[in-house]
Amino acid sequence: QVHLVESGGGLVQAGGSLRLSCAASGRTYSSYAMGWFRQAPGKEREFVAGMRWSGGSTDYANSVKGRFTLSRDNAKNTVYLQMNSLKPEDTAVYYCAVDQHFYGSTWRTARMDYWGQGTQVTVSS
Repeated sequence: QVHLVESGGGLVQAGGSLRLSCAASGRTYSSYAMGWFRQAPGKEREFVAGMRWSGGSTDYANSVKGRFTLSRDNAKNTVYLQMNSLKPEDTAVYYCAVDQHFYGSTWRTARMDYWGQGTQVTVSS
């Protein structure tokens, strides 16, 4: 069982920045990966960014490349999503999630084993 706690959401003006955090506790496997997804009202949940814990390689959705950056604190088992140059279309509930046995480069909501409670990000124009 893995427990995920997100923090850092809020209201920001377009062009501003926010940093989201996701702290994981519980048993994780060496092949696990942590991803960020988001869901805007009336839309499906979509992949934003993800990191493989072993090696630290990352993937980003095209819509956030160059603006969002993942980093981590191994000691705290925490992943951070730094979001810069935010746009109104980034407004959504952001969720972190864990896939215990991640292989390849495809991030799908159906593959994720555990989810956080979500944190609201609102970008005003």
